[in-house]
Amino acid sequence: MSEDKPHQNLAIIGHVDHGKSTLVGRLLYETGSVPEHVIEQHKEEAEEKGKGGFEFAYVMDNLAEERERGVTIDIAHQEFDTDDYYFTIVDCPGHRDFVKNMITGASQADNAVLVVAADDGVAPQTQEHVFLARTLGINELIIGVNKMDIVDYEESKYKEVVSEVEDLLNQVQFGTEDASFIPISAFEGDNIAEESENTDWYDGEILLEALNGLEEPEPPTEADLRLPIQDVYTISGIGTVPVGRIETGLLNTGDNVSFQPSDVGGEVKTIEMHHEEVPQAEPGDNVGFNVRGIGKDDIRRGDVCGPADDPPSVAETFQAQIVVMQHPSVITDGYTPVFHAHTAQVACTIESIDKKMDPSSGEVAEENPDFIQSGDAAVVTVRPQKPLSIEPSSEIPELGSFAIRDMGQTIAAGKVLSVNEP
Repeated sequence: MSEDKPHQNLAIIGHVDHGKSTLVGRLLYETGSVPEHVIEQHKEEAEEKGKGGFEFAYVMDNLAEERERGVTIDIAHQEFDTDDYYFTIVDCPGHRDFVKNMITGASQADNAVLVVAADDGVAPQTQEHVFLARTLGINELIIGVNKMDIVDYEESKYKEVVSEVEDLLNQVQFGTEDASFIPISAFEGDNIAEESENTDWYDGEILLEALNGLEEPEPPTEADLRLPIQDVYTISGIGTVPVGRIETGLLNTGDNVSFQPSDVGGEVKTIEMHHEEVPQAEPGDNVGFNVRGIGKDDIRRGDVCGPADDPPSVAETFQAQIVVMQHPSVITDGYTPVFHAHTAQVACTIESIDKKMDPSSGEVAEENPDFIQSGDAAVVTVRPQKPLSIEPSSEIPELGSFAIRDMGQTIAAGKVLSVNEP
């Protein structure tokens, strides 16, 4: 992968059976991001089974199988280069923790491809993912109207899906003027890496062109330093070394920093990246660093490092907007699931449900409702059960979103509106 190109995190979203995995497989395949030997191996398997010609589908299926067996897949399988960017696909589609991974920390997506099947149109998960993308501040959506091969590449089918999706986007106040709709077949390869002869009625961009045309995300170097801690190590000869990825701002040797909510601080002595000492690190960099006077037991995973003179916020309570995706019954005041925000996982109580929002207009539908359930959007007041460092999304979006998990699944997602410090 070429590090000299700008990087984008890309979420591939949409309903479970609409072909996300196949599309990811196709993108990796067409951009030469799957090693040749892997393709060869799949080719042989495919031919043995009398299915020559769609070995890339095997690439994806095998990744899916490996994942189910709990084999961790080398992240390289989820990166691909285009002429202008190198992309990391945020999480593999269909994964049950997809939403959590899309929201917390390092994998926040800049842009998204929404996959909608031409033969099925908008499905429940399509709505959920679009609403999430909107809530979480995805900038631009590219809509792949997939499975065009199944509907014989009919323009009327494509137009039907486009108007359905436009309605959905308008409902959640997602600017449709920026959205591009591309008729594709991930399976056959139409309009992905090259123009398809099957859709001569379409004269817009193909998928790789649209990806190249995305705006470059501005790295948040101007913002205050925010560095969520992933792990804390003791390294002989250096001492205590917290490790994490810089979300915003710059880290320099000599800086005075503060770790919250542990509330300790000191001067940065050394910064290490890729086993080399560096004087400065910036957003996106994974660093290990040593701070004068900080011991291994002073700080922990979930702490956030920031400037000593303006330390990261710690919430006694915070107000947030959430979207409930799945909950077997209803959510009422007093519900205490686990909130995942950056590297922190903290049990938090929903103290009050302040407003139920109308997801289609963003207007308040009901003040102080008794409960909320799957599909609802709401503003809630939250009390962490132990100190949690979190920021208003309007100020530092990278530390302003979270996922709510309970019973082994992602229940809801949200963004922080305001923080009340102790």
